[in-house]
Amino acid sequence: MSEELVKSVQDMLNEEKWTRAAISNYSKNNFIELAAVVENARNENCIDDVKAVCDEHLSHTKNSIIALYISGMLALKKGTLDNSALVTLITIFQDNHKSNIVTYLCETILADDESNKFALRTLADCYREESNEKMWDIYETIVRIDYEEADIAKMLAERYEKDGDSETAIDYYKKAILRYINNGSNFMNQIKEIWTKLVTVIPEEIDFFYLLQRKIAKSISEEKSAVLMQELYVYYKDTQDWNTAIDILKLILQIDEKDAWARREIVDCFRGKYAGHSQLDDYIRVSNLSQNWRNIFEAISDFEKHIAFDAKNFVFHRSWGVGLIRKVTGDQLTINFGKKYGMHEMSLKMAISALQPLTADHIWVLKATKPRETLAKMVKDDKAWALKTIIKSFGNNCDFKRIKAELSPAILTPGEWTSWSTSARKVLDTDPTFGVNPNDINMYTVRDRAISQEEKLSNEFKAQKQFFARIDVLMKFAAEADTESELFADMFSYFTGYLKSFSNVTEQVMAAFLVVRRISSQFPHLNPGIKYTFEQLFNEIENPRETYAALKDTKNTSLRKDFLSCIKTLLPNWVDVYIELFPTVLQDEMLVTLINTGHLEQVKQLAAVSFEEYRLYREAAIYFFRECSEEDWFKSVDIPYEKQLITLIHIMDLTYREIANHVDTTENRKINRQIQLLLFKNDQLLKYILENDKDTITRMYTLVDDVKDLDPAIKMNIRNKILEKYPDFKFYGTEEKTVAQQGLIVTAKMFEQKKQQLEHITSVDIPANSKEIGEALAQGDLRENAEYKAAKERQTLLASTATKLQDEINRARIFDPTTGTTARVSFGTVVTLKNDVSGESEEYTILGPWESDPDNKVISYMSPFGNAILNAKEKQALSFVINEHDYKYTVEKIEMAKF
Repeated sequence: MSEELVKSVQDMLNEEKWTRAAISNYSKNNFIELAAVVENARNENCIDDVKAVCDEHLSHTKNSIIALYISGMLALKKGTLDNSALVTLITIFQDNHKSNIVTYLCETILADDESNKFALRTLADCYREESNEKMWDIYETIVRIDYEEADIAKMLAERYEKDGDSETAIDYYKKAILRYINNGSNFMNQIKEIWTKLVTVIPEEIDFFYLLQRKIAKSISEEKSAVLMQELYVYYKDTQDWNTAIDILKLILQIDEKDAWARREIVDCFRGKYAGHSQLDDYIRVSNLSQNWRNIFEAISDFEKHIAFDAKNFVFHRSWGVGLIRKVTGDQLTINFGKKYGMHEMSLKMAISALQPLTADHIWVLKATKPRETLAKMVKDDKAWALKTIIKSFGNNCDFKRIKAELSPAILTPGEWTSWSTSARKVLDTDPTFGVNPNDINMYTVRDRAISQEEKLSNEFKAQKQFFARIDVLMKFAAEADTESELFADMFSYFTGYLKSFSNVTEQVMAAFLVVRRISSQFPHLNPGIKYTFEQLFNEIENPRETYAALKDTKNTSLRKDFLSCIKTLLPNWVDVYIELFPTVLQDEMLVTLINTGHLEQVKQLAAVSFEEYRLYREAAIYFFRECSEEDWFKSVDIPYEKQLITLIHIMDLTYREIANHVDTTENRKINRQIQLLLFKNDQLLKYILENDKDTITRMYTLVDDVKDLDPAIKMNIRNKILEKYPDFKFYGTEEKTVAQQGLIVTAKMFEQKKQQLEHITSVDIPANSKEIGEALAQGDLRENAEYKAAKERQTLLASTATKLQDEINRARIFDPTTGTTARVSFGTVVTLKNDVSGESEEYTILGPWESDPDNKVISYMSPFGNAILNAKEKQALSFVINEHDYKYTVEKIEMAKF
């Protein structure tokens, strides 16, 4: 059937060739007939064959109407971005003034591809010539899909403004000005016109104007952006919003600090803001704010420092805390620092250098002036208020660590903080009055006006410096905000930029491809026309396993899943790639896919190789042992169970050695923990050892014993269980001592005591010492300050003690009394020794250095004496020398100590 269709198309083309049908002979019905041919080609799955016939015909008959239509429509059906044939076809009918055919062809194209820009613009032109109101709908579609189109956006804004729909008009004015800015300096007149319009209708949207200013300064001119901001400044000065007006002037002065107009205006704004201040004129004079010879920002800094010190204002001293200025007399301040520190007289010069001005709603002021219970209730009842108060207290730029430091434990208990912080993070994420610092994603800010979700996410994107975290913000934007926003287009273009020029395919290039592919599938009009296929990019990857591992999934992305999906659907050799990737991916879904598609033998071979080449495939071997042991297909691989256990022991030993050599430490520790859980948590290895003969026991225990960094308690437990079953069992090779060199066996009771001791040092002693140092510093000259020297010496001692304690706690291994044995002298035993010289019996309890108490016969196993008798058996004769003294003993009895 498909061959007949191809032949019929060939006949049509030949007939057209010989008859030379005139353009005027074509009607809408002719194209309806051709549309049926296109549909048949798709139904009979011969699109490529039919298109090839048409393309060959066009190579020598470039204006063939039939070939242009069929080839162009088939390209559209395939989803290719090449619409050159359709452009040529429509241009032919435009040139011949066949507007009805042009309209029909455009509508036909848009039925298959609603975002075809050429068809939309052409159809809009046709409607405009006909004075057809439907052109406005087309214009809206064009603006929605073409982020470079500014003129039509401006036309739509003016139309909606004329119709009285101010909200929609403003939205289009915003789109238009952003696009004019992106299009460059040639459109400055249009930018100025729309800026003036927006200042008139939405002057309060200060964040949007700052966004425009930054874009103009970056892509056109800083000076021109400053001129535009002057127009906005007038509104804020007239409404006496002094803080915003001053901020705008500071921005203008940053662009040109010699701007005399801005300097005069900022003096006027300061006079307006501090109109009731008793020292206003003096501080303007002292700071030389009005003098052009003085650096403007130094003058502003001096003025703002001075103006903060007035009666009834709060201040902070690092030793005395929060104080209230009671009186200002000339250059002298009288400050009340509360009951503990009382009144202080201080010169203005000293106050500027020693005190930090605080607003009345600063969190430190609230903590100093309100009862803890009252403030705690306020914080719990209104989380948004608490967050805003703390963030504004630190220059409107504050991270979550600082928020915690202010609230816990001073206001909220650790338990209250845990639940409070979870809710607070949601407030920061969803409340539009909170944002992030564009230069630091960790720093939160408070906005005077709620911003849109689009602006909020755009700011997060700019502040976020990590590539994969930016993908997460983009995908969140796609899910929660308006993707028709220019802000989304800006973010999306960041990733398309990675695909326009690159020297090699990195994980970032691959991630960008996956992101652009996913976004383009959701929003076809954003498709940038990627030149590369997935297969082409994948073939340039040097190491697919490393690329997969480097792709990072986040809350809103699944790059790894997309990567695997593309491999499965777009690569002809996907099976080989899956087999290669599995040791890194370790997903059951991959094995199921391979097995269900008839590739069981490759999977079985991979399993066998993973145990043979365990150095290369260590995680795969662990996966097969843990997840596939009960699967029939794995059992058919016929890998002996003992070989599987031995492989895991070898991998464990390998990870210990690499950890000691600082090789992939984090990854090796993770693998090591997995193996220990498999082998020791449920005594899986021990059960196998005890169920077999003595040769197997010897072989398996020797392997475990050779893993020198393995916890000695584990070895001790295995050895004791073996001795319980075979009391006379002989262990060969070097028997481990009770503890490895880096280990420290301790009792549970002493472990808790040491933890409490460390906690007291860090939470009580060290803060108290820091306070002592602060108070000593406040006394002035440190050279004769005995209190300061003593406090610093104690600081060194406390730090050293805490470090040593923490190190010992990190190395400590709590002794499990259930693993104790009386077969040998070991930790937790009471040994009775007969002194072969005096004939008397001596009793010693063997514990660790923390519990050591020689006066009461409690001996550390790490002491010279304890080490000398360690591992001895009953009736065994001992002879050793310590400090040039000879000892001769016979072990009479070994018992378990009581805990």
